[in-house]
Amino acid sequence: MTSVSVPQLGPKDTGVIDHNLFSALAAAFPQDTSQCAVETDAGLFYSWQDLLDASAMVANMLESLELAPGARIAVQVEKSVEALILYLASLRAGLVYLPLNSAYQSAEMAYFLGDAVPAVLVCSGHHFGELSKLAFAAGTTHVFTLNQDRTGTLLSRAAQFSRAHAVAQAHSDDLAAIIYTSGTTGRSKGAMLSHGNLLSNAEVLKAYWGWRRAEQGGDVLIHALPIFHVHGLFVAIHGALLNGSKMIWLAKFDTRTVLRHLPRATVFMGVPTLYVRLLAETGLNRAVAQGMRLFISGSAPLLLDTFAQWQQRTGHTILERYGMSETAMLTSNPYLVTDGVRKGGTVGRPLPGVQLRIFDDGDKLLPAGEVGGIQVKGPNVFQGYWNMPDKTSEEFTTDGFFKTGDVGYIDADGYVTIVGRSKDLIISGGYNVYPAEIESYINAIPGVAESAVVGVPDDDFGEVGVAAVIAKPGVELQTTAILSQLKAILANFKVPKKCVVLSELPRNTMGKVQKNVLRQQFQE
Repeated sequence: MTSVSVPQLGPKDTGVIDHNLFSALAAAFPQDTSQCAVETDAGLFYSWQDLLDASAMVANMLESLELAPGARIAVQVEKSVEALILYLASLRAGLVYLPLNSAYQSAEMAYFLGDAVPAVLVCSGHHFGELSKLAFAAGTTHVFTLNQDRTGTLLSRAAQFSRAHAVAQAHSDDLAAIIYTSGTTGRSKGAMLSHGNLLSNAEVLKAYWGWRRAEQGGDVLIHALPIFHVHGLFVAIHGALLNGSKMIWLAKFDTRTVLRHLPRATVFMGVPTLYVRLLAETGLNRAVAQGMRLFISGSAPLLLDTFAQWQQRTGHTILERYGMSETAMLTSNPYLVTDGVRKGGTVGRPLPGVQLRIFDDGDKLLPAGEVGGIQVKGPNVFQGYWNMPDKTSEEFTTDGFFKTGDVGYIDADGYVTIVGRSKDLIISGGYNVYPAEIESYINAIPGVAESAVVGVPDDDFGEVGVAAVIAKPGVELQTTAILSQLKAILANFKVPKKCVVLSELPRNTMGKVQKNVLRQQFQE
């Protein structure tokens, strides 16, 4: 199919090569832009022309605010196609998109707003009162609302603007997005991703995963992921848009809704928790999945039992891959049989253009089979951490490799296996949970002397957090009360699923808490 020429993209005769990610996505849209691009589970249909027109109107509205170059657009809203349009509009306008988990509470939002100092905040209407105060206090000048039912001040303002828009030209290393990813110190870090980072990764995945254009049978993606992190926002959306493929858009993951749409789709992306929940449905069988081309899993380790059960029930082998907020996708199990088998328990080989190596703590390159720290390099690797030059410098080697913080090994066939995090990261249901952050909130609760949070295996979420707390002398702690207080101030996925009061924490001779001992204790 011939790539469409979109008039409202503006002239390209300035002599400057345009690397704006939006330009590349729009150029891949089908020639007939009246076709359906997104079908929602609520029965709404958006054409490719709708995406072009609406993103142009929102981009024009943002440009009317006369924002400074590189201004951040912070977004904390529920999933909707209009939120997708806002993302595309931010790219078109040459602004920096900053998605935030819709589960974040006020204390967390205050940090992000204060750190990123966005020029614009877009939030759900029911959070406008509290978040607008935080935003204005942080120096944000514009706050708009966007609701899941297609209402809000963002859309009412944008409706006044033209559908014609000249896309802002961008260099490959110009920032397109900032994704916050917490560190073990509890302070979140903003990973800066450029137009070039995101486009290079999208192009590699389009080829490596065999995305099919309409003349090849036409892929249809079931989009059941949130759109505030790399998996749902970049991997899934970029994959469909860059291929001109329709998306079946689910506002929230629901097993029966997925099964209902599965016969009309060809590609599904999910975290392991979604696959576990689908396996619990009696309606999952080979017949309902016979038209599917590819099931992809990531964001957390997939249990071998889940991998095997999925093969048996559907006849399909899940393709596991590995990526990070700082790098987008790094490795993937093979799509084509001629490239090798999909090995359960591994995340496959490095993607084309990605260099991956294993080093020990003493900066020694390790051979195949030996476990060490994973380091990566490639066009998809981020530009650094927002306002943290020292931290950025620490995380890169002198020859330009990024130290991921993940621990793993490469086998004789070149497949990578992740064995854990060097800094005790917990991945629960595909979301990153950092124990130090949770511990800081627990330790602030009256009567708590100290705490330690560890992750233990869970059949549904992959991992869940367990908190061990030490009471101050003379204090009797109530574990249910501790968990209730955490639920009031933290996103639910961060709250430990269990809390245990101990008389002391296990320590080594240097006084450091031995979390490996706690993990073993709680597993048993």
